Amino acid sequence: MDPAKPDNSAGQKQEQEVEKQQLEILVLSRISAALSGLWDLDAILGVGLDSALDIMSGTIGEILLIDEQAQMLSRRVYRGLSKEFVEKIRLALGEGITGSVAQSGKAVLLEDISSDPRSAYRELLVAEGLKAFICVPLRAKDKVLGVLVVASRKPRHFTINDMYLLYAIGDQLGIAIEHARLYDRLRKARERLRKLARQNLVAEEEERRRIARELHDETSQSLSGIALHLQALIEMSGIAGQHDAEFVAGLKKVQSLTVQVHNEVSRLISNLHPALLDTLGLVSAVRQHIETRLQPLGIKVSIKTMGTEMRFPPDVEAALFRFVQGAGGNIAQHSKAQNATILLEYQPEEFSISISDDGQGFDVSEITDVEESGRGRGLFSMRERIGFLGGTSGIESQIGRGTTVWAKMPIGQEIGYAKNKSSGS
Repeated sequence: MDPAKPDNSAGQKQEQEVEKQQLEILVLSRISAALSGLWDLDAILGVGLDSALDIMSGTIGEILLIDEQAQMLSRRVYRGLSKEFVEKIRLALGEGITGSVAQSGKAVLLEDISSDPRSAYRELLVAEGLKAFICVPLRAKDKVLGVLVVASRKPRHFTINDMYLLYAIGDQLGIAIEHARLYDRLRKARERLRKLARQNLVAEEEERRRIARELHDETSQSLSGIALHLQALIEMSGIAGQHDAEFVAGLKKVQSLTVQVHNEVSRLISNLHPALLDTLGLVSAVRQHIETRLQPLGIKVSIKTMGTEMRFPPDVEAALFRFVQGAGGNIAQHSKAQNATILLEYQPEEFSISISDDGQGFDVSEITDVEESGRGRGLFSMRERIGFLGGTSGIESQIGRGTTVWAKMPIGQEIGYAKNKSSGS
């Protein structure tokens, strides 16, 4: 070698190593970014396997997760394997090389898996033509959740660095898998809570209907009878020439009080469960309630409908009526409005309702939770009811510029109590 020319081979090799490390860091960063926005387990596994194969310039791989109850490995995603291979190979925890990695948590690197005596289903491995093989565990908090496998049908020498890189990918996948499972458990818990809430709402409406029916059939009828008998006594006393003014005045006072109590019971019956909701539907029940609630306060009411009116299931109509009832109560108690407008709009795939007033308004941002005083309870209850219908709802208000409460829900399909999408605005 010419001593006048420096040997750059060592420096070039070092530069190549640095470039490779930088590339690996970049790839891991991209994998992390891709996984961070995913909550669906199958999507996470698919992205993870594709990324691992891309890094390794491979086309064959699979991810198997541990079924703890069955003590088996469940193949969730795979690439480049034949249908026969996938259908016939079923591995127990600890069985073969893949099963032992899942059980021990220790990676395995082989130049030819088909010739390794530890392999299970060797005849299928030979038929599939698999040679070079790496299997690394998928971990989360020191717990093995499954394995990541990368293989090749060509003689290929996987390196220790390749295995360490797959280890890093496996750790990222393990954390993502754990997060996805936690998210799924949370989703199922929320769904159970929504079902319980729906059952409670249905039970509440049934109890309201029962109490309203008993008040109407018994208490209201009895009060009507008492009022009629008192009226008859007053008329009979006049016919008989009864001149005891104090006695007659007493009868009239008792009759007047009876009529007042009867009217109050009728109002309670309507608030508990309006009969119009069952007989004529949502629009009629809303019209009766809003006019009865707001017009005596001097608030001018305008109720409009758009589209072809249709009936919904009883529990859905009840929830929508309670939404309007809550909005009307807020207008009566807090708005100091002169006008109120209710719009019910029926479209082919969506029903919407809005309740607006020209009152004093308020700062919506101040209502972030239900306070101990009870402030905010009505608004949050209204929002939850619509959310249980799979709909959306919101509140728009500015101080001095009135308030609009709106709700939208899907129609044209079976209405179900779905994910709560309601939000304030």
